[in-house]
Amino acid sequence: MQSVLYQITVIFATCPVLPVASAKITLQLLLLGTALSPVVSYTPQKDSRQTEEGDGGTHMIRTVIFDLDGTLVETEELKAFSYARAAVELCPELNEAEIVEAFKDVVGLSRQEVATALMQRFGLEAAARARMAEFGVSEPWQAYVEVRQRIYDTMLEDPDLLRKQQWPHNIALLHEFRRMGCQIALATMSYRPQVQRVLEVLGLSDAFDFVASRDDVGQGKSDPEIYLLVARVLGVSPPDCLVIEDSPAGVQAALAAGMSVVAVSTPFTRQRLHKSGLLPPELIVDDPDLLPQVVAHVLAHHRQA
Repeated sequence: MQSVLYQITVIFATCPVLPVASAKITLQLLLLGTALSPVVSYTPQKDSRQTEEGDGGTHMIRTVIFDLDGTLVETEELKAFSYARAAVELCPELNEAEIVEAFKDVVGLSRQEVATALMQRFGLEAAARARMAEFGVSEPWQAYVEVRQRIYDTMLEDPDLLRKQQWPHNIALLHEFRRMGCQIALATMSYRPQVQRVLEVLGLSDAFDFVASRDDVGQGKSDPEIYLLVARVLGVSPPDCLVIEDSPAGVQAALAAGMSVVAVSTPFTRQRLHKSGLLPPELIVDDPDLLPQVVAHVLAHHRQA
């Protein structure tokens, strides 16, 4: 079988750790047409929505799927502040910092789940209920989201703020995979207007073969629906996909879809990622400088048993 040659920028374990931007060592991964599989084997439960090809056979990483919030750009921090400031607007006696800290427990979940959890935790329901008529909504959590959304949209209007929040290590990885010829996709729980705004500011509007947002699915992460949608649209089997995520909910969704995952933690997700037990420690990247070699290690060991 004809060999397939891949290249990926990587730092050898025997070399000093260098910043990703200055790491120019190239590891040539010679994939001899053999099957690829994760570093640590993972056997997901059967999901009727998985493609037939996901049940066995020979697999290679053909598609790399990135999360957006917390992965390519630290908008999770902006979201935390927007929920906190909205809560303080509803109940001025609350402490903004405590709400930001509480947001760490709900990173990656849907708006409804986040708003409901924070509303219950900080006793916001009565104040939110009083604002329902103002926004023409029927549930307190929706009013809380409306207050918060105005604050968040104002943040997104500041391009300098968004650029300061980008994660260069993950964006560099995206460009490297694209250079290698892989399909690149985005799977995010943000809604399309916010996604388009962020991608435009970061210069990534044309970086993806397919973008899946919250508008495209009925279920949020940790449900695998959005990742299975990406695989279906791009015509690729889930085991042929590598996902780069930052939150437990996102990792759980990708694993349930039958995909390989590398989690790149942030201050908002690091503790919960390690406590979740969803991934072995070697697949959770806390130091961005180590990301290239972790991904290269996954590719090198992605062989079917």
